[in-house]
Amino acid sequence: MNTRSYEPSSPQRVAFLGLGVMGHPMAGHLARAGHRVTVYNRTGAKSAAWVAEYAGASAATPREAASGADIVFACVGNDDDLRSVTLGADGAFAGMKTGAVLVDHTTASAEVARELASAAKTLGLHFIDAPVSGGQAGAVNGALTVMCGGDTEPFDRMRPVALCFARAVTLLGPSGSGQLAKMVNQICIAGLMQGLSEALAFGQRAGLNMPQVLDVIGKGAAQSWQLDNRGKTMLAGQFDFGFAVDWMRKDLGLVMDEARRNGAQLPVTTLVDQFYAEVQAMGGSRWDTSSLIQRLTG
Repeated sequence: MNTRSYEPSSPQRVAFLGLGVMGHPMAGHLARAGHRVTVYNRTGAKSAAWVAEYAGASAATPREAASGADIVFACVGNDDDLRSVTLGADGAFAGMKTGAVLVDHTTASAEVARELASAAKTLGLHFIDAPVSGGQAGAVNGALTVMCGGDTEPFDRMRPVALCFARAVTLLGPSGSGQLAKMVNQICIAGLMQGLSEALAFGQRAGLNMPQVLDVIGKGAAQSWQLDNRGKTMLAGQFDFGFAVDWMRKDLGLVMDEARRNGAQLPVTTLVDQFYAEVQAMGGSRWDTSSLIQRLTG
């Protein structure tokens, strides 16, 4: 049972769009903290299940969910999904009151963040791009890290509410900055996972007691979150820890697109993306990102 203690914030009327493995617990933390939450999900059964668990309300469209809300949170799949829940006659923007803030936790492109920020401003609304790191466990435990882009005033309003499901919520610059920071995050993870996979496979072939080795090197310069939390599960062939290879490849596609625009050279990231494609071909589309080791040992 989650025993998360919440940062103090005055109760708000909020909406949450998207109740996947991340959105469901994130919206739940908002409800448990005393906020009045209305949820929307494309599959209505997920909304019904959330309401049964948390006793909030559900709506048939993003516009209805967002009506009257002070803050609207979204966590969907990609750029097109994000446009579908924000724009158009049934989109959230059409139902939001003047001055309300839409906070987008989708990992999407910096381009769509800037596009929606501009559209929101035209309507007298605010938009914060706010992708998260921490995975399903972070969402369930209320310990996500949130990287934000946008204006200071709406950020200051949304931050204490977002701290219901996050341990850190940081404004990094203008619209798009949150998404760009998430790309930096994913570049780091790609390289770390490949390095850890090679190290474990090497150690196994060398005949070492690898759980013992991990305990030792985890106290030195090789220590990382991935080593601490995924090293031994990788050795055990366990790859069901939430963030799927399919989603990592989607994120790395965003990274590659942005690198083509800004001229960054990403030789290692490009290679690891190809390795993840091999994991997909092995049937590992829904395995978590630590399954890179399967290319070497599977």
